[in-house]
Formats: sequence, structure tokens, C-alpha cells
Amino acid sequence: MGKVEEVVRSVVLQVVRREVRVALGPLAKEVRDLKRSLARLDRAVLSSTGEGATGAAAPRAVPVALKVSHEEVTRCRITSETIKKLRAKLGITQMQLAALVGVTGPAIAQWEGGTSEPRGANRAAVVGLRKLGRKEVKRLLEERGIGRRAKA
Repeated sequence: MGKVEEVVRSVVLQVVRREVRVALGPLAKEVRDLKRSLARLDRAVLSSTGEGATGAAAPRAVPVALKVSHEEVTRCRITSETIKKLRAKLGITQMQLAALVGVTGPAIAQWEGGTSEPRGANRAAVVGLRKLGRKEVKRLLEERGIGRRAKA
């Protein structure tokens, strides 16, 4: 009798799953479309006002232009620990490093957490920053108008 119950249960589950997909499929598509529309509107508002979500002027995210050869970039091993050590060596915050590299603060947090890693121009900027000392970084931050705070 157990096999009949299992078969009936599996058939009922299949029918229920199909009905749920049919009922919720259009809603899921509509939610995705609404999220995309909202993201477009957010970008349009931010670009027209030049302000971030906090109302303060958003710093320009332009990577530091340092001379680094392609060979150096490909040869250099960058891990989450090397990024943490680089920040400690330079005495800067994640947001300051993000401004120097040309990415967001959460991107730096992900790099340091090991969930992602820098690629392309961002990787080249990190490799270039490894060649600099605290004085050069302080000068670059001042040129960009980014406040230098003590590392937390």
C-alpha cells in the first residue's frame, strides 16, 4: 500500500507545482520588469542630480592611472589577504581604496571577503597601487578631494 501512496503523492505534487508555476510565472516576470524600470529611473535621477542616495555629491569613480605592464598584471597574485595588507600598508579605508581603484565600497568588501576578485582595469589599478607608498596615496586622495580618515 505504501507504493500507491507514494505515487499518488508525487502526482499531486507535480500538479500543484505546475499550477503554482502557471499562477506565479506572470507575476515573477512583472516583478523583474518593475525592478529593471526602477533601476533605470534611479540611474536617471542620480545622473541628472549628480548626487548619491545620501544626498551628498558622489565621488567620481575613476581608477588611478598608473603605469603597469600587462605582464606585471597577469603575473601578480592578488588575494583577499593581499588587498587587506595593501590597505593596511597604505593606511586607507575601503571607501578610499574604492575611490582610487574606481569601484564601489561594497566591491572592495567583496574582494577582501574573498567572494570576488578584481579583474581587468581594476586589477591593474590594484597592482599599480602596490608600488606606491603612503605619501603618494595621500597626494592622490587629496587630488581627488577624498578625505583622509584614520583606518577603523
